[in-house]
Amino acid sequence: MNETNHFDLMLNALTEIMQEEKATQTTPLPPPTPALPNLSQVLTRLAPMPQEALFLGMAIDGLPVLLNLYDPVPGPILIAGTSSSGKTRLLQTIARAAEILHPSDYVQYGVVTTKPDEWEKLYGNENNAGIYQTGEENTSALLQSLVTWAHNNRGEGQSILLLIDDLEALTKMDEQTRQNLRWLLLRGPSRRVWTFASMDASQAENQKEWLEFFRTRLFGCVEDPEHAALLTGNSLLNHLSKGDEFAMRENNKLLKFWLPAMD
Repeated sequence: MNETNHFDLMLNALTEIMQEEKATQTTPLPPPTPALPNLSQVLTRLAPMPQEALFLGMAIDGLPVLLNLYDPVPGPILIAGTSSSGKTRLLQTIARAAEILHPSDYVQYGVVTTKPDEWEKLYGNENNAGIYQTGEENTSALLQSLVTWAHNNRGEGQSILLLIDDLEALTKMDEQTRQNLRWLLLRGPSRRVWTFASMDASQAENQKEWLEFFRTRLFGCVEDPEHAALLTGNSLLNHLSKGDEFAMRENNKLLKFWLPAMD
């Protein structure tokens, strides 16, 4: 999209006002943190978007960061960061944006999490296929049903998002569950089952086996440079603002993007 980013214009105006005020003050004051526009506002301004587009966030150049649900090349997507870096919030942004942009017969999502209470605001939404607690029997049944659905799906019609909030916890389940997860990571995107999995950066060393499945990675703040290196190869991630700022690899650079406020 090439339209002017209204939010950048707003923030630029705020910056200019603050600079004028600082020029008249003997003791400079820190600029206030501008309130982020909410998700519904952002998506309204971006409309219309292609029906195959899944919204992930907003790049600092004012363009949306999108996933093409018709293109399996990116594969499953890892969301990595330290505690409180916003991993759960990014997953919830993806879920909420899917609800706003897509009817349930086009996109549905299921959530596997160690903390179901953090997802209570999304209970009962039309696109929500269920919120499952990691380790329970119905979580194993969910992954098995997704494998069966994907086997029968020929890449047409509906897409399913599997949102895993804490990959490490899921990989500690029984072997059949792990086998189903491996199949979904390898084959799911070509059958319209997209896995988004969060992982604490401190577990990168222990999760090397699973990291290999994720060509596409979204990074939150990672304070430890060694953990960042394991995830990115050579980049630092301690400059990212916790809670609302992420980055992704674009060629040899990191593309920063931010999350709108949840409605």
